[in-house]
Amino acid sequence: MTESPWIAAITTLFLWWFSTGIILWRVRVADNGTAHDHLYSVFFGLPMLVVGVLAARASLADLSADGIYLAFLAALALWGWIELAFLSGVITGPNLMPCPPFARQGERFRRAVGTILWHELALIGTLTCLGLVTLHATNPFAFGTFGLLFVARISAKLNLFLGVPRINTQFLPKPLSHLASHFRQGRITAFFPLSVSALTVFSALLLERAINVEHPGMSVGYSLLTCLCLLALLEHWFMVLPLPDEKLWRWMMPAAKQHKKLEDANGL
Repeated sequence: MTESPWIAAITTLFLWWFSTGIILWRVRVADNGTAHDHLYSVFFGLPMLVVGVLAARASLADLSADGIYLAFLAALALWGWIELAFLSGVITGPNLMPCPPFARQGERFRRAVGTILWHELALIGTLTCLGLVTLHATNPFAFGTFGLLFVARISAKLNLFLGVPRINTQFLPKPLSHLASHFRQGRITAFFPLSVSALTVFSALLLERAINVEHPGMSVGYSLLTCLCLLALLEHWFMVLPLPDEKLWRWMMPAAKQHKKLEDANGL
């Protein structure tokens, strides 16, 4: 593949938009289906997980542009399947109840962690495995990509828990409808400027590496990570600025169906 950093930037932007959109679309379709459709989504999505594992393994010794792109796509495939399993309600956490409106901060945190615990453990387990297999590998970018996604997602979740002015919940699927009760909409806390500052600095460091590293393959890798980090920074600003970010994917979403409830034992 090309070693152009501009192609790397366009590729990252497209994959971020497309992968997010296709997962949201599939979850909405399952929401409109039967009670088992979310489970079917995760099951039939297993090839994505397998491809991610095989691609990550195949990229370890290849530091060419092709190997870097393969590592990047492998990390996205692994991340995508875990996110699909989370949004489908298959890998979430032991707490499936909404948070009481007047719960204290400590109880809110405990309940919030309980809603996503298995999902977080799956991410940590995958990140640990990638770290171990890339420890002495030539190409570490599968680990780097997954690690960047993980850190950015933890930062975003903490900001949603602590408080931000804008929270978009219209794409939350039915299995995770209780999750919105653990968010706090309001003024930002001190953690928000800290997190966006950290992402800004890290983006600048990655950009410096992309510009100055001599190996063309690694330049592509750092360009991919720079764009990914900038997108994570943009997602943080979406929590504050009045921008219609949901329009990026809303046009491709099928309308949510209003499922009828059983009225009586006769099914009338």
